[in-house]
Amino acid sequence: MNILIGLVIAILVISAVTTLLVTKKPDEDYSSSTKRNTTNLTLIYAAVIFLALASLGIYIWLT
Repeated sequence: MNILIGLVIAILVISAVTTLLVTKKPDEDYSSSTKRNTTNLTLIYAAVIFLALASLGIYIWLT
């Protein structure tokens, strides 16, 4: 159990450091592509929510 907790903490630290390193470089085209980003995120969220609800329905139906 201690190994798993250590692994989770190591992954957390690595992902935090990586995130901070990536955010240092600004994206100049971000403001011009905001509409496209919002549309893409909305489609991704809609697909994930649909798949999650379908999976939940199948799980409930089978049990």
